[in-house]
Amino acid sequence: MTEVTVADKKLVYTVTIPIRWGDMDAMGHVNNTIYFRYMEQARIEWLQMMGCLPDDNGNGPVIVNAHCTFKKPLKYPDQVEVCTYIGAAGRSSFETVQEMRSVSDGYVLYAEGGAKVVWVSPVTEKSVPLPDPIKQKLNEMKQSKRKKN
Repeated sequence: MTEVTVADKKLVYTVTIPIRWGDMDAMGHVNNTIYFRYMEQARIEWLQMMGCLPDDNGNGPVIVNAHCTFKKPLKYPDQVEVCTYIGAAGRSSFETVQEMRSVSDGYVLYAEGGAKVVWVSPVTEKSVPLPDPIKQKLNEMKQSKRKKN
């Protein structure tokens, strides 16, 4: 798996999610599986906002891998800010990178992770090219970063 570095990612979406009592485990901190839920919620909200939903043929986004590095344990009560970044778009996929920060701890970085999103046909269960409008939106988002640098 290729990690997306700070130099080639672009912030595209930020959401704040309340940490629920039930998110914690027996160790008194947010269970590791819940971090993936936080990333999923932010990613899905961003995909919906972008119009990156399954098309009329059912072709749509599927996660082929996901990763997370835990830096500090999140705990209840708090809120977690999830910042979603994108990397370069390929023929049928793009990378997302996410940072999770504790709101009550001054937005300190508590975890970072991401996922590779692949556009897939449910009929063939294989990747298909990203639809042109989605690829164009992704490229425009990346270009807006270059203009500012």
